Amino acid sequence: MLSSNTLGHAAIHARRQRRLSRKSLGAALGLCTFVAALTTWLATRTHIVDLGNEQHLTDSGLLQEWAEGAVIVMIRHAERCDSAPGPCLDDPTGITVAGSQAAGQVGLGLLQLGLNDADMLSSPKLRTRQTAHFILGQAVATEDWLERCDKQFASEALARKRPGHNLVLVTHNGCIDHFARDQGVPGGERESGYATALFVSVDGKGKARILGRLNPPAWQRVLASAGR
Repeated sequence: MLSSNTLGHAAIHARRQRRLSRKSLGAALGLCTFVAALTTWLATRTHIVDLGNEQHLTDSGLLQEWAEGAVIVMIRHAERCDSAPGPCLDDPTGITVAGSQAAGQVGLGLLQLGLNDADMLSSPKLRTRQTAHFILGQAVATEDWLERCDKQFASEALARKRPGHNLVLVTHNGCIDHFARDQGVPGGERESGYATALFVSVDGKGKARILGRLNPPAWQRVLASAGR
């Protein structure tokens, strides 16, 4: 027969085991909740694909969206003269010679896509006006909101998108960053290089969807796809 002390120790041990089991269950449930929340959060993130990749270009639907006049393209100004070693185009507050050439590449790509029904706007800064000139071959109307780069940038851009007309915006990295942030793009993916274009489709209800990004050297692939 077991002594009362033995029975007492056994009861205490059993209670401890139950407490440990409850703690383990609670920890497991907490971990599951955290993983589920993290998975949900990650699912809401938007990742910007490289449209220089032919498969990404095809999957994005860019060419069809552009043909339907359903696209906003935001282009960062070309290489700044005041932060690059290369020769300046002219004014030191503008772009470099290499930057003007990169902007020309972008312009050839946009012409291949078609600009007949496109609306075009630029930031009033000299570097953006010069970039727009080399992209589009003409002076472009300027609007101040394209250089303010504040939290209203996304709504300002969408408000100017006319149905059936693509919208070309020559602007700044900070402005494009605000738009990407508004679309749920993670911080490490929002940076736009010089003369890089971010393409966004806009549906009939004004809802935006990021199609992808294209840097100047990759335009040749778009030209080839558009010319098929």
